[in-house]
Amino acid sequence: MGRMTLEELRKLRDEKQNALQKRDIEGKDCRVVVGMGTCGIAAGAKVVLDTFLQILDENKIENVSVTQTGCMGLCYVEPTIEVFVPGMPNVIYGKVDAATVKKIVEQHIIGKSLVTDHMFDRPAADIISKDGGR
Repeated sequence: MGRMTLEELRKLRDEKQNALQKRDIEGKDCRVVVGMGTCGIAAGAKVVLDTFLQILDENKIENVSVTQTGCMGLCYVEPTIEVFVPGMPNVIYGKVDAATVKKIVEQHIIGKSLVTDHMFDRPAADIISKDGGR
């Protein structure tokens, strides 16, 4: 990497501060936690994390923090994520890829409806209503 101009340094600083802001949980009501244990990373969790950040940025969704954790204990369905949305049960989704991330953002985070085909730690049946968890 060659020498950077002052403007390039400022741009890099702003990009990094923006990326860190997305991981800050302060003042955000929704949270996505990506399992980044060894098995998760090997299965593609880094792509999942980056895709969440990209889709939230593209859609200008600012009330969602994206953080990471170690192993969630569901190695057979990695990559795994846990989603926390107010008024909905906490859900762990498995076998998540870039297409599933888009589906989770659109259906679960925005639409307040569970993405049942990727749920691996299901909430108790008595708290899931017929309208998909609302």
